[in-house]
Amino acid sequence: MPTEIARNMAHARIDAADIALCRASLRHGSRSFLAASLLLPREVRDAACALYAFCRMADDAVDQQGTDEAAAVAMLRARLACIYEPGAAASALPMAADRALAGVVAHFDIPRALPEALIEGFAWDAAGRSYDTLEQLQDYAARVAGTVGAMMALIMRVRSPDAVARACDLGVAMQLSNIARDVGEDAAMGRLYLPRQWMREAGIDPQAWLARPVFTPALASVVQRLLAAADALYARVGSGVAQLPLACRPGINAARFLYADIGRQVQRAGCDSMSRRAVVPASRKLRLLLRALLALRPARAGQPAPALAANAFLLDAVIATTPRAPVAGRRGASESLVWVIALFERLERRERGQSTPA
Repeated sequence: MPTEIARNMAHARIDAADIALCRASLRHGSRSFLAASLLLPREVRDAACALYAFCRMADDAVDQQGTDEAAAVAMLRARLACIYEPGAAASALPMAADRALAGVVAHFDIPRALPEALIEGFAWDAAGRSYDTLEQLQDYAARVAGTVGAMMALIMRVRSPDAVARACDLGVAMQLSNIARDVGEDAAMGRLYLPRQWMREAGIDPQAWLARPVFTPALASVVQRLLAAADALYARVGSGVAQLPLACRPGINAARFLYADIGRQVQRAGCDSMSRRAVVPASRKLRLLLRALLALRPARAGQPAPALAANAFLLDAVIATTPRAPVAGRRGASESLVWVIALFERLERRERGQSTPA
């Protein structure tokens, strides 16, 4: 049965001029990604630039000061509909990022449900949505981070259900780490992502706290619970690492080790992410990257972990597309790190609502 993407193969050509424009749009604020992307094979490098440029554009469209966020989200949805319009010529799309993404989603069989879910996450932010439970927060994290992990996995030709499930787990875990780290910065922007039920259980009224955010031992207990939830997901990623080709394992290790260590830094500060922003020191990063290069054979669980409930719809969307045969050839370990860097940057920009150079 032909898939939605297979019916839209007119979009499969990725124009070099559009990729160049995408790369230019990333020069002011995404220098780390651009430098790292030079290590990728051209096909993967170009596709990653196109996807990241679209994500960056979407972030900017919704977060720009004074923007009508609801209108910006509606416009993003309209543009995505044009990108996936069957039989439409990619050259007819007005923006380079849209034309490039149209080629990427066709060439790599990226189901429309994935970028749609990403935009839905933006819509939740625009609506000021709040999250009472961890499960509700995971639903949000699946949209703004699990989707990116899934799409980058597809660009790297990784489509097995368990591997994609673990990529989505990693995205959600990283988002939870970001939320724990950025409690103070989010509060300054009128945002609260900590599960409100947990806050009430700790004796904190969420609305009153948001009106006057302060650090207390009770708040620290809520942050600690969130870090524990993230750690549970990082632990699931290890069994997925054991199933990857050896050259790909350092990149996945880097993601789980570096971002899990953000949580360690928050804990070392007594879970106070109000007075300062936790940063992993450069010397510590080097040690973790060395560990990522050496820990290539983690123990495998006897039975694969089921997909996180919040991520199940992303996995279903990938499974529904016709799988392609794996691409032959070797890929260096450094290339596996690139999508991790891209996801790091995207998560940081999304949570902080900033566009400062990396």
